[in-house]
Amino acid sequence: MEGMIRRFLDWAGYLGIALLAAAALLPFLPPKWTPAAANRVWWGLIIVGIVLVLASFIGYVKDPRGVLKRRTTRYGFNSAVMVLLLLGIIGFVEAVSYRHSARLDLTSNKRHSLSPQTIQLLRGLKTGVNAVAFFRSDQPGKRVAEDLFKQYARYAGGKFTWRAVDPDREPGLARRYAIESYGTVVLETKERSEKVTDAEEEKLTNGLVKLTRSGKRAVYVVQGHGEHELTNTDRPGFSEAKKALEGANYEVKPLVLARSAQIPDDAAVLILPGPRTDLLAPELAALDNYVGRGGKLLVMADPVILSGSPVDPMKDFLGRYGFTIGNDLIIELNPIGRLFGIGPEVPIIQQYDPHPITRDMAGLSTLFPITRSVATAQTPPTGMNLTTLAKTSAESWAETSREELQQGQVKPDPGETRGPLPVAAVATKDKARIVVYGTSSFAANQFLNLQGNRDFFLNTVSWLAEEEDQISIRPKESRSTPVFLTSQQAQAVFFLPVVVLPGIVLIGGIVAVIRRRAAN
Repeated sequence: MEGMIRRFLDWAGYLGIALLAAAALLPFLPPKWTPAAANRVWWGLIIVGIVLVLASFIGYVKDPRGVLKRRTTRYGFNSAVMVLLLLGIIGFVEAVSYRHSARLDLTSNKRHSLSPQTIQLLRGLKTGVNAVAFFRSDQPGKRVAEDLFKQYARYAGGKFTWRAVDPDREPGLARRYAIESYGTVVLETKERSEKVTDAEEEKLTNGLVKLTRSGKRAVYVVQGHGEHELTNTDRPGFSEAKKALEGANYEVKPLVLARSAQIPDDAAVLILPGPRTDLLAPELAALDNYVGRGGKLLVMADPVILSGSPVDPMKDFLGRYGFTIGNDLIIELNPIGRLFGIGPEVPIIQQYDPHPITRDMAGLSTLFPITRSVATAQTPPTGMNLTTLAKTSAESWAETSREELQQGQVKPDPGETRGPLPVAAVATKDKARIVVYGTSSFAANQFLNLQGNRDFFLNTVSWLAEEEDQISIRPKESRSTPVFLTSQQAQAVFFLPVVVLPGIVLIGGIVAVIRRRAAN
């Protein structure tokens, strides 16, 4: 009988060790429970495992008093107390971290942190949003998506819930949501739903914007005067700008102003992206009427000094509203530009005037390629309020010599205005709003996604459309950051952990054995 009890206790000890090992592996297994349930399972495994291991020693104790007096028992008791204290500390830290978690993102572009726009959107949710993510249990990217959902839920104050579903195990639910590919996320409220094909912050946040905003605002882009084309995917095209606006829930439409000579009533914003020829009188009259009835206008007026053309399409029109666009090209001999691999004709802007468009731009650089100066009149037209938005550095100047530009040997000459120089400005009158850039290349495919250009452009459109709550810094594009090693560095990385450190341990062991034998 005693032998059976001892064997039973032996098996109980083995089972206890297995439960403790399972508790150690539990945090690394694919999640199948909520965090609270997983925490209860972890503590259950720990407690039951410890009880079974302790119970396994009962069969070997014949004289409890004698055992308690032994030195080994006291040492074992002290070790057990230390283990229990360690487990208690771990449990306390787990409980505190569950309620008060914190993250530290040390990546160069904060790729593991939510953008200010996402946080602002989540904190401002007026209705509950539920996310259903369709991933296979073993699908790569599932854990990354779940971590992203946890961050969304953290900032939403209980108004963002989520769950991960395996479409192979729940095919009925997948058919209900018309899921065609793994990794699809469905965002839904009580009234509406929005489908996102990839669980990335930019796409999820754009989906939330579309889900929580009622209707789409129309943005018209004027065509027909040599402007950037919305469908052009090459470097000078505006396809990326169109994509960015549509991601912000705007409906982007081309407008051939010469054909209609009027601006549609549903135009929330009108954009003139670098016209190269004069606008006709009926077109200018349509613009004046649009501004007069409280319209919102973004004009990108490219410099004409490079072409030598006497035609400056927007100079007189903008002058009526208090803007002075210079017949110049901003040159900046800034050493920071060399880090970006760009020339002196692409000023790097880091100085912004206070305005809703620029309120979150502190610390961000924007690139204004091939830009002219955009100043405001000292005596504004009656009723107009004007202010600058962005200025170049003190190392810049307004080059006015076309000959020097053609020869590529520019230098600041006497009489040429030195920086800081304004390259973007804004005017308001009653409900009308006008923003002027000194370049249209700013929003072209080649430059839109560099540095803060995309945020500056979208913030401008949001402010013009009277959607100030959409002004923010948007999600960053995820990008890999590979480490490139020279041949010497690669050899060092190999030999240090594979040869040097094991060799030191081996030599230390040999020395210890030799000394012990010599002492004996």
